[in-house]
Amino acid sequence: AVEAGERLGFLPGTLSEKIDPYLRPLYDALHDMIDPESIPKLLAAGTIEVAPLAYMRGRSLNDAFIILDEAQNTSPEQMKMFLTRLGFGSKIVVTGDVTQIDLPGGTRSGLKVVEEILDGLEDVVFNRLTSHDVVRHKLVGRIVAAYDEFDAREDQRDHGATSKGRRS
Repeated sequence: AVEAGERLGFLPGTLSEKIDPYLRPLYDALHDMIDPESIPKLLAAGTIEVAPLAYMRGRSLNDAFIILDEAQNTSPEQMKMFLTRLGFGSKIVVTGDVTQIDLPGGTRSGLKVVEEILDGLEDVVFNRLTSHDVVRHKLVGRIVAAYDEFDAREDQRDHGATSKGRRS
């Protein structure tokens, strides 16, 4: 789980009470893929482990399939720390949507930076999904496409204004 500007340590309650709201989408996805009655057993056995990103520091994750979700809200330093947890026999999948960055102003997204750093590195693959890949309500795909079109117009307007300003 990646905090979106909130600090877990300052929230009242146990660790579980603090992180459960952030993990609800993950548990929803698990329920879609695995028999819901099996999930508590898999969690108790340690077959599935759910942990906040902040708790990964110092760990080596061997023989594991590791998912970092909502990675658009990592800092470049958090992303580096996470990626360097990769142990022998493990695979890492990093997911995120750079159109949904919730970081404080001026903070670069680790998801954006990691592509600049690792693009072209052997054994590293980047896949970009589009509005056609949305698996929610069909309206969500159209909403995403509308936002993409809006962003493209804004970029064109901003770059057009910059270009015109340079000619003066």
